[in-house]
Amino acid sequence: MSNVRPENMERITNAQLANAFIEEQVKALKQQIGDKKVLLALSGGVDSSVVAALLIKAVGNQLVCVHVNHGLLRKGEPEQVIQVFRNQMSANLIYVDAVDRFLDKLAGVNNPEQKRKIIGAEFIRVFEEEARKLDGIEFLAQGTIYPDILESGPVKAHHNVGGLPDDLKFELVEPVKLLFKDEVRQVGLALGLPESMVFRQPFPGPGLGVRCLGAITRDRLEAVRESDAILREEFHNAGLEGKVWQYFTIVPDLKSVGIRDNVRCEQWPVILRAVNTRDAMSATIEEIPYSVLKKITERILSEVDGVNRVLYDITPKPTGTIEWE
Repeated sequence: MSNVRPENMERITNAQLANAFIEEQVKALKQQIGDKKVLLALSGGVDSSVVAALLIKAVGNQLVCVHVNHGLLRKGEPEQVIQVFRNQMSANLIYVDAVDRFLDKLAGVNNPEQKRKIIGAEFIRVFEEEARKLDGIEFLAQGTIYPDILESGPVKAHHNVGGLPDDLKFELVEPVKLLFKDEVRQVGLALGLPESMVFRQPFPGPGLGVRCLGAITRDRLEAVRESDAILREEFHNAGLEGKVWQYFTIVPDLKSVGIRDNVRCEQWPVILRAVNTRDAMSATIEEIPYSVLKKITERILSEVDGVNRVLYDITPKPTGTIEWE
């Protein structure tokens, strides 16, 4: 396929069209890859997960998936990748525990752009190291989708795979590059991926690193991860999961005075963010019922270490951005 979406390309809006797309792509992938091996950085997001499932269907264990846990993923995400792809789909999956490596590199770094550069560069290094350990890899699969091509060219920059050294000489495999996000989700459902993975919220490339504001510390990062899990669970329980485009927590590098066990203490605040948008260029604030906010607050204050306040950010975009960093 070319990088220009054909005008007559039918939108994938149901299982029948998704299955037709899958059948077409499986044939194309078999023809492109033949009996060679293909490498994929599997983040657990919808795009890379759908590409992995397509390639498993097309070439089986010729696909080598590399899942890098950099310590900045949401609660339960590395475990879900292993459960779905290794245990359920019998994928050839390499799991790399690089948590200490990333967090050591990020220690003391408080500039948001510098944090992003460190995370991106370190990901490339880890992925390159794993690639060089493997023999017979001739193809590199990426979860490029059509908006990536429109916005930033054919290489999916936020996956950081485009920075691999030229001497590796991988040929690209991009089976969903002409699809929009909603179409990718339809294909994922047709491939049997769990809904929690297919409908995973948009997640920044640096992960929780941009939601642990300022210099990342392990205890504050854990406060972000645990509070985010509580927010997502309570939104699910309240039926808000499919009604709000994106919701998450932020923990800034500041403390305020509070009281715990009748003793004054200085601890962090947790900031809640929940927005709706069509294109991420602007965003409105979701009005969360007070009863839900109260339940979330009670749980965060009782279950998350080091936190004594919960705040709700009601700033639209503009003037605020969706993320804080």
